[in-house]
Amino acid sequence: MPTIIEVAALAGVSTATVSRVLSRPEQVSEDTRRRVLEVVRTSGYAPNVAARSLRTLRAAKILLTVPDISNAFFASVIRGAEEAARDAEYSVVVGDTRHDPEVEDQYAEMLSRREVDGLIFLGHRLPASLQPLLSRKGAAAPIVNGCEYSADLGVPSVHIDNAAASAEAVEHLVGLGHHEIGIVTGPQASPISRDRLAGAIDAADRAGLRESLHIRVGDYAAGSAFVHARSLLAEGVTAIFCFSDEMAMGALSAIREAGLSCPEDVSVVGFDDLPLARYFQPPLTTIAQPKGMIGRRAVELLVGILRGGSPVRQVTLRHELVVRHSTAIPGATHGAPPRQPEPTPARGFP
Repeated sequence: MPTIIEVAALAGVSTATVSRVLSRPEQVSEDTRRRVLEVVRTSGYAPNVAARSLRTLRAAKILLTVPDISNAFFASVIRGAEEAARDAEYSVVVGDTRHDPEVEDQYAEMLSRREVDGLIFLGHRLPASLQPLLSRKGAAAPIVNGCEYSADLGVPSVHIDNAAASAEAVEHLVGLGHHEIGIVTGPQASPISRDRLAGAIDAADRAGLRESLHIRVGDYAAGSAFVHARSLLAEGVTAIFCFSDEMAMGALSAIREAGLSCPEDVSVVGFDDLPLARYFQPPLTTIAQPKGMIGRRAVELLVGILRGGSPVRQVTLRHELVVRHSTAIPGATHGAPPRQPEPTPARGFP
């Protein structure tokens, strides 16, 4: 394979000019640029990306950490992030932190060592090792959060309005005539779980049903919802709202185990609209998040910071209540289609 020196000789230019053509073509005249690119094409020259990264102090990589890579929700976010990163000529390094602060810090050290240019974290904790960087650079620090907005984090974020989304789910159930409603939350350390619970409580307050909410704290996994749904069914709830589709799957399993049917005996609402939600039995009513767009916009925010733009503090994307067959009026006849609630303002993705 030819070297940059050989390419320069063939094109009749300096090696610096070849480098500029490949990295900053706008600084080179059109004729020179065309001549160099033709030599590059015919000779099969490939630039040494690693060496160029050392010279420019740019790794051309973005680190994206997720708290649980086995969760299908994060797979869709990662895909959107990778698409946006490719468009911006970056690659994505994915790290599975498994909700472990020590692992989060280990990955964050990649940014301190300049092995990556920036970090997008999808959990609710800013790695402690990055606090000095954030304190020093403020909004210019190449750190972005996805999904879990909290002003206390002090970094740009991409998310939906979780409180409004959760309120819409409860309003849907109340509109169908449900009064005894079970809620299975995520961990209360998570800002999105706290926001969703606040939204659910606000909606119940407006309907005069605050005392009829039966609240359990889950962990976003099916197993926790399965256990909690058992006790909720014993308390006579006619509907269960889970803060993730995976937990909704656990609730559906508990309903079947109890010899009951959904939605004839108990309605179920999830959150996220995972790809399989429409294939649950019955198809799941849920809050749809623009998962891929969360990843894409998070990368766009980060790239904007890396290129010296003015940081955008937060981006709130739209959600959508998707009504399927897991919700109906209490005691609905078996096989009857779910009754729709009163019309609400349409919410679509941008």
